[in-house]
Amino acid sequence: MGKIIYLMGKSSSGKDTIFKELQGIDRGKTSPECRAAGAALAARLRTIVPYTTRPIRAGERDGVEYFFQSEEQFRELMASGRVIEQREYHTCCGIWRYFTVDDGQFALEGRQDYIMIGTLESYQSMQKYFGSDKVLPVLIELDDGIRLQRALNRERKQKQPKYEEMCRRFLADSEDFSEEKIRAAGIVQRFQNENLEACLAKIRQYIEENCR
Repeated sequence: MGKIIYLMGKSSSGKDTIFKELQGIDRGKTSPECRAAGAALAARLRTIVPYTTRPIRAGERDGVEYFFQSEEQFRELMASGRVIEQREYHTCCGIWRYFTVDDGQFALEGRQDYIMIGTLESYQSMQKYFGSDKVLPVLIELDDGIRLQRALNRERKQKQPKYEEMCRRFLADSEDFSEEKIRAAGIVQRFQNENLEACLAKIRQYIEENCR
């Protein structure tokens, strides 16, 4: 039976980079040896693309990072009963929704494994929908000071930087990923991302041990 490898972590903890590295996408951030070490695993993982109603960011592509939807499209999917889980954030720019849809991307009855990114809350919803034995949590952590600098650098690259929203999200992470909530979700294993290649090696070993 297949499993869903579920990446989580606070904003700017390196989730997107690790997500792409595990898929074998060369972004020039790791050595050829590191990519070669993960080639076999990357070939086994299929990407699950989530949905959002937030505006598309510079460098993103519809259907790659997310399926970008309107509020009306979200409500239509909800009415059809196809939304597995959804979160809404009251941002400085209005309500932004992130959600997962039962749209044919999942086929866990086979031997295919999947990989996706979400929050602690969405991880728990996925567990309830598919079963706790089908969803493997990967919690990524990084020093808050480093995360804040990364978030600022990324926001500066946007055509219209939203610094207020960046700060709101950064502060909200403390509540969303509190120690109490992490324990309640039953997550024991954590991965420190101070060194990308070392972190990737540990995550790959963890996946191999739990997805055989």
